[in-house]
Order: sequence, then C-alpha cells, then structure tokens
Amino acid sequence: MRHLWSLIVLSLALCACQHHQTNNGNDGDASAALPSYDSFSPGIVVDDVAQHVKVLSSDALLGRTVGGAPEQRTVDYIIQQYKRIGLEPGNNGRWLQAVPYVAATLQHADTTTLDVHGRNGATTLAFGQDMVVGTLGEQTHSVLEASPLVFVGYGIHAPGEHWNDYAGASLKGKTVIILVNDPGWASQDPALFHGREYTYFGRWNYKFEEAAREGATAAFIVHDTDAAGYPWDSVRQSWSIARFDLPADVGATPRLPVAGWLTTDAARRLFAQAGADFDALKRQAGQRGFTAVPLEASLDTHFDSSIAHGESNNVVGKVTGSRRPDETIVYSAHWDHVAAAGEPPHGTVDNATGVAGLLEIAEAFAHRAPKPHRSVLFIATTLDESGLIGSRYYVQHPLVPLAHTVADINLDMLPVDGPASALAVIGFGQSQLDDYLVDAAHAQRRRVTPDLAPEKGFFFRSDQLSFARAGVPVLYARSAATLPDAAPSAGDTVGSHDAFDPHWNLSGTVEDVRALFMVGSRLSMEDTFPQWKPGSDYRRPESMQGL
Repeated sequence: MRHLWSLIVLSLALCACQHHQTNNGNDGDASAALPSYDSFSPGIVVDDVAQHVKVLSSDALLGRTVGGAPEQRTVDYIIQQYKRIGLEPGNNGRWLQAVPYVAATLQHADTTTLDVHGRNGATTLAFGQDMVVGTLGEQTHSVLEASPLVFVGYGIHAPGEHWNDYAGASLKGKTVIILVNDPGWASQDPALFHGREYTYFGRWNYKFEEAAREGATAAFIVHDTDAAGYPWDSVRQSWSIARFDLPADVGATPRLPVAGWLTTDAARRLFAQAGADFDALKRQAGQRGFTAVPLEASLDTHFDSSIAHGESNNVVGKVTGSRRPDETIVYSAHWDHVAAAGEPPHGTVDNATGVAGLLEIAEAFAHRAPKPHRSVLFIATTLDESGLIGSRYYVQHPLVPLAHTVADINLDMLPVDGPASALAVIGFGQSQLDDYLVDAAHAQRRRVTPDLAPEKGFFFRSDQLSFARAGVPVLYARSAATLPDAAPSAGDTVGSHDAFDPHWNLSGTVEDVRALFMVGSRLSMEDTFPQWKPGSDYRRPESMQGL
C-alpha cells in the first residue's frame, strides 16, 4: 500500500512539472467568446485552477444559468476542455446526457394569500412576508377550500427510529403543518435520530414527499433559521422564482398539489386562531409518543402557476480503464449557478471552483502512468441548485450500472483562502472512503476531521446525496480551515466570495483537489469495492452486494 501511494504522489509531481499546448481552435460557441491560454499542466496546479475558475465565472458565460446561451457556453467550455485533455465522450459516444425537467412558476405572488379560518377568528397570511406557496405537481391552477389543518410535528415516519408522526391520522383532503429538522436536533439527544446532526428526515423534500405518501392534500413547513440552517430570505427567494423538478413520469416521487413554508410568527398566529399554543405543541412534538393533532381551523388559497417543460444537460467525459473497464469511479461537480437576489451572477466559489477541480483531476488521470485499471467518469451535473436534479436523473439512468460504480467523489464550493491543516468530510463516518482520505491527507501531512456544523445539513445539499441514496459510497470533503489547528465547518468562509479575485490563494484548492485525486487514483488500481460502514444511513442494495 505504501508503494501505491508513492506512485500516486510521484505521478502528481511529474505531471506538475510539464506543460502542453492547449487547443485554441474554435470548438463550439464558447471558444469564440472566451479567452484561450497557451498551456495547461498535466498536473494539478494553481495556475490551471485559476484559469478555469476565471473563465467559468466570467461574464462571457452569462452566469451559468440553465437554458439558452448561458448553458450553451458553459457546456461548450467543459466539452472543449474534455477534448483538449483527451477524454472520451462518456455517454456512448456523446458528451451530453439530456436531463428533462419541469419548471413551475407562481403567478401574481404579490396577491397570493393563505386565508385561515379558526374558532378564534380569521387571519390572512401574505406571500413573502408570512409564507410562500406553490405547486409541486404540474398543475396550472391550485385550490384549497376549507381544507382542515392538522399539526403532524416533524412529519416523520421512520420505522428504524421507532417514530411515526402520522400514526392513526386520516389526512385525505387535509393540510398538514410540519416542523423543520427532526426531534434529535430539537432535543440535542444523540440517541434520538442523530442528535445535533442534520438527517435526511429533517429535509424539506423528504417532509413534502412523506406528507404526500400519507395522503395529505397540502403541507406547510414552519421555518426556523437555526433548525433549517438558512434564513427566511433564502426560502422566500427560492419560492419566488421558477421551481424545477424532474417530470412526474420520470421522478417517480409523490407530489403535493399545494406546498409551502410559514414563518414561525405566522405559525403562531395560525395556531392562535385555532385556539392552540404553537410553542407548547412544538415541545410535545419532540417527545416519543407524539401523535398528530387536528387543529380547529381550515385553510383557503387559490393561485395559478405557469408550467414549462424543458431539457438541460449533464456533461460527461471518460477515461477507460486498462484492465477493469466495466468498473467505474465517478467524479461529480455541478456546473449550474443560481444567483441570489442582489448578487452578481458569477458563481465563482459555487461552483466554478468545483468544476475547475473536476477538470484538473480529469487532466491528471489522462496523464497518469500507469493508466488506471478501472474507468473514471467525470460528470459536470446540471440543476444541482434546483434540487440535485442532474444527479438524481443520472442515478436513475446511469451510464455505468450502479452495481459496477465503485464510488462517487463530489467537488462543491472549494476553498479560495489558502492552505489548511485539515480536510473536513461532510457526512463523516458513513463509508470506508473516509479511510482512503485519511491516507491521502497523511501523505500531505494533513489530518481529516468531521464537519463541525453537521446541524446545517451540507451533506444533503450537494450531488453526492443522489449517489448515496442509490447505495453508492460517496466522498464529499474540502478544507476544514484556513488557519493552522483550527477546524470550523467546511463552507463557513466561502459564502462571502463571488467574483473571481486574482489575489486569492488557491494553494489550498490545489491541495484539496490533489487529495481527492489520490483517493480516486488508488481506487482505480484496486479490485475491491468500498462499503458503507456499520450503522450508516445508507447501504448497497442486494443487487450491489458481493462485489
């Protein structure tokens, strides 16, 4: 094993000392509009990362939004680089994997309301200020008329945790009110769910899907900044624009005709109209044995949505393995960006850095000696920012069977603040890939630490989640700190960066990318499959066992 690590590190060092000419020909729309460079190194180096990040976050790519010229120029640039590097098309001779989507946009949000009628009177909740609402289906007109309200606590049915907030409830035609996060977060009891650590049961999409499975007509989640991990403005902004999903005939998940969020203040007003104490019921909801509580109130709303169907693209390149070509390591990084209100549309850290890292790892594999025994797939995914849609579609329609997929290594929001003494694994302790990273970090004289803000749920906000839920072991890691011996959570410092700054210290980015390359490089030469660890939330299905 020590000999293998020495070969990997030596390969990186040799590649970093060489340069080769780039193809400056007009290859698609992007190359005519974007700057070209005289040379790239076959290794993973600062200058190459900077060049990729600068282009990917430039005005020429128009913000990397999905559809039209921004998508075309982004995809063209990635394909141009895949070709220059010497990758093969990853989708049966094609660079693109088409991803269908449906987009629902609320019409006339400024006049959309929720009208609550309860035993203590009536109240009206306004869009944006008190609530957000929309359809998760594909319907242009949505109506609730006197829909009875039911408080279902955290809205969780988890047999493994011996927890069912829906036990005995009859919800047909009714609207459920749900708390964000899970009872473990509320109690901070590590024996309940995962205590402080965010779990999938705390995610908004799980709660809406479970409410639909239980027969509810509509559902509203009560927002709390600490419990959600993001402020109300993030919720308001994301529900004020088009909301994307896989089409119903592709996504195969139950959809609610009406769904949304309430502020905590709005929830208190609603419960008061029903003659109930929101805070008291919230405390009860965190205790075992809680059962759904019908509220003496009903809800009315009606709104229209425009429904559009479209298609975006994952961009896929490949290095074919020399001995075990049917087995594949996947590297993923999302290319899309959605600018928040008032932000310039550069998406530099999120996620030009990740795509730059993906291209650099592809370059290193293309020049690796000896050639990898297993194949390596490089997927620049679409619509990550809109619900991990590109990666969700991929695992439903994999280009290599998931049973032969060794691992997914995901790159998202890499650091731009210089080197760090530690790497943080988001989702630490779940799979044997943690141990591979420990060895790679040791070769860099670094250490590995868990994410120190697990309550923020970063693991559930990036593409590796789609692979994990499909049973493929995953690795999602980045620098834990930019100061020696400190280890704040990954992601704490990157949010303030957008436009590319030539003065950034990208040496930490390079260290992280090299570590992730070393993990995949080692996997590419083995014949074993890493597994999920005992007690993990995920497992390889029976069809993927015995490999």
